[in-house]
Amino acid sequence: MRTGDLKASPRTRTRAHGRPLAARPSVVMTGLGAYTPLGQSAGDTWSALLTGLRAPAILDEEWAEKLPSRLAARCAAKPSGAQLGRSFDRLDRSARFAVLAAREAWRDSGLGPAAAGARAAVAPEDLGVVVGTAFGAQSAMLAAYDALRLGGPTAVSPFAVPMFIADCAAVQVGLDLGARAPVQTAASACASGAEAVAIGARLIRAGRAKAVLVGGTDANVNALTLAAFAAMRALSRRHDDPAGASRPFGVSRDGFVLGEGAGMMVLEDADSARERGARVYCEVAGSGVTTDSHHIAQPRADGAGLASAIQAALHEARLDPADIDLVNAHATSTPQGDAAEAAALRTVFGDRTARVPVCAPKSGLGHLMGAAGAVETVITALSLLHRLAPHCANADDIDGALGLDVIAGEPRRLPDGPLAAVNESLGFGGHNVALVLRRREPIGEGGGS
Repeated sequence: MRTGDLKASPRTRTRAHGRPLAARPSVVMTGLGAYTPLGQSAGDTWSALLTGLRAPAILDEEWAEKLPSRLAARCAAKPSGAQLGRSFDRLDRSARFAVLAAREAWRDSGLGPAAAGARAAVAPEDLGVVVGTAFGAQSAMLAAYDALRLGGPTAVSPFAVPMFIADCAAVQVGLDLGARAPVQTAASACASGAEAVAIGARLIRAGRAKAVLVGGTDANVNALTLAAFAAMRALSRRHDDPAGASRPFGVSRDGFVLGEGAGMMVLEDADSARERGARVYCEVAGSGVTTDSHHIAQPRADGAGLASAIQAALHEARLDPADIDLVNAHATSTPQGDAAEAAALRTVFGDRTARVPVCAPKSGLGHLMGAAGAVETVITALSLLHRLAPHCANADDIDGALGLDVIAGEPRRLPDGPLAAVNESLGFGGHNVALVLRRREPIGEGGGS
């Protein structure tokens, strides 16, 4: 039974942030955008996942020759913005990804001028932006440092600080859309993109915005980042099989493959979306954010922090574990991380764990760092819309001891009726974020397409 469909009970009357849960505005997702190693749009990325394409490859640049791990998943094309002017050309690669994915999500939502015939547009004062990033504009900072080292102080660009400051991507998206509600940056390592979604939903529920562009971005395929992760032994070294290197929940998993990209979504107050007849993908029904306080890099082996985040998200969504039809896992393909994540899922789902479908998109995408949770939220929303979950690539040696139903071989059809999914992300420092997305028919006047 889906507790979210029941009338108020003692559980649903629990107060959160000073207001009854039942009285808070519903938040829906009305626009999607992505720029990833598998495609330059949300649709292209989705199609590539369904067909089993895998982005990881061996770096052939001279600077990568001596790296212990030369594997990476990079976006195929250089991000360009012919219609965005010189300011776009100055941006760091991660900020470019963010702007392009945000523009796609904005067009998709029907809120902006690009959507001809839209019945309403959100006022700038009601529009917010939250963009997550793990590393920020790292390449811009490295380029500024190289200019200083090689040419002295006068060689440093006057644009250097605004181009590499931590909030660069969020500010650029806000400037591009003219947002005047809060414009914020979420920085919780590889959970940043997912936490941006949680923060955006809270802004809407608190009445501080009617629409928030949320997501995550990172672009750090460079010698410094790869050398640093290799020193931690966090990266796969499967150079004989780069496409098969990312093996979430696999017996032979040996580390992740560094990727890059951005994922963006438009969140709206459900009443506002309904009034303008918006197409709605799903409801952002709940979120949970916790911290392990255990280790700077390693998660707790028992996954207790992540389990607590998932339980908090379910509570906010007024759903039980039995209501969940899909888990989109963080699943980086590291030995310790995947095991801790599986332990968390066993804590939450108990005897039902082996019957909950689990998808693991990093097997095809690589690990997009601060963008990972955002891109995977986009994928989760599309899974609910199409009632279809992508399969895990390289799933030929799933570790049965973990007790999970990892989707393998081909995409998995999801059941008829209302659907709910958990998307969860972890980050260095013990960050845990869980999002519950829900799709009920009819979910909005547009209904999704």
